[in-house]
Amino acid sequence: MIKKPILIGIAGGTGSGKSTIAREIYNRFNEDCIAMVEQDSYYKDQSNIAFEERIKINYDHPKAFDTELLVEHLKTLLKGEAIEKPLYDFEIHNRKKETVRVEPKDIIIVEGILILEDPAIRDILDIKIYVDTDADVRIIRRMLRDINERGRTVDSVINQYLNVVRPMHMQFVEPTKRYADIIIPEGGHNKVAIDIIVANIKQILQK
Repeated sequence: MIKKPILIGIAGGTGSGKSTIAREIYNRFNEDCIAMVEQDSYYKDQSNIAFEERIKINYDHPKAFDTELLVEHLKTLLKGEAIEKPLYDFEIHNRKKETVRVEPKDIIIVEGILILEDPAIRDILDIKIYVDTDADVRIIRRMLRDINERGRTVDSVINQYLNVVRPMHMQFVEPTKRYADIIIPEGGHNKVAIDIIVANIKQILQK
């Protein structure tokens, strides 16, 4: 009988440190036994929409994601089969033509702002984590990331945060904290929390 993988969901607001937490956990295990799936890869394909229209879309709303495909892929990995994970280009606001093959592993981490928002995802998670970081820290982190990695300007990041990101966080992201098994304050800097999670995963694997 094939052992069912452990599926770990890591959610939290933009810039909260959830990606850092995910990488810290990933690096504690051999690459042969752990895989990573990012919700950001599953923004909807928008090839049929002009760029001028794509930049107006609310990317912090649950409807921006192809959740059906994400759930399908997670269930495929849980069955022990590989997937072709989409790649997303944040400068053109659309998927790339290329995909990345992800093989099934003993541990699968799925991370993103709205991982705990959809019950279809929550219901298949073994461990649900919410990374809770102060808003002022998150906006600074988001600004640095979007300018350095996604080709955005300071003004565009600030406008998007005030008009879209913050209200969407309050409406959709923050309420998902109640679904978490573990709430981690201060993101990737919380080494104690990471140690506890890793120890718990190892204990489950041994069973």
